[in-house]
This record gives sequence, C-alpha cells and structure tokens, in this order.
Amino acid sequence: MAAKKKATKKPAAKKKKAAAKRKPNAAFMKAMQPSAALGAVIGNSAMPRTEVTKKIWAYIKKHGLQDSKNRRNINADEKLKDVFGGKKQVSMFEMTKLVNKHLK
Repeated sequence: MAAKKKATKKPAAKKKKAAAKRKPNAAFMKAMQPSAALGAVIGNSAMPRTEVTKKIWAYIKKHGLQDSKNRRNINADEKLKDVFGGKKQVSMFEMTKLVNKHLK
C-alpha cells in the first residue's frame, strides 16, 4: 500500500498593516520666494514648490503654450522666455530645472 501523505497546514496569511498615511516632504512644503521674472508669471508672494508648479502649468494651459505636435514641449512667450533663460522652447522636465533657479 502507498503511504499516506500528511496534510501540511499552511500558516494563515498574515494580515497587512493598514497603509500608513503618506507625509508630505517638508522640503516641498517650504515657502520659496520667486524671482522678479518668475513673479511676473505666478505672482510675487512666497509659496511652496508644489504651488509654483501648479501656477506655471495653469499659466501654460491658459495661454496655450504647450506644443501641439509634441505635448512634452513648452513654447515660451515673452514672460516665460525670461524664466527659461532666453530659450524659445523647453521640455517639461527641463522646465522644472530652470524654474528652480528662480526660487530662493
């Protein structure tokens, strides 16, 4: 006769801990003062980096500055050209680097 296999009990699946609420990074929430060139686009009051990015995108959308063929590129108008260091067109990833130089 064939030997009977012992039934192995699997341990009960451990319950996952409730996902901890994500805390915002303090560096992003610190109020930064925009330069005069950036202030012409978003306003001169101090605000966190997250708000600066939101206001720049609102300005871009309002004035239709996103490139129609390649949506990742931003076409600069006169105000943004000062912020972008004189460039006529920048990518959205390069934009954050250039805007960073205008925050203190």
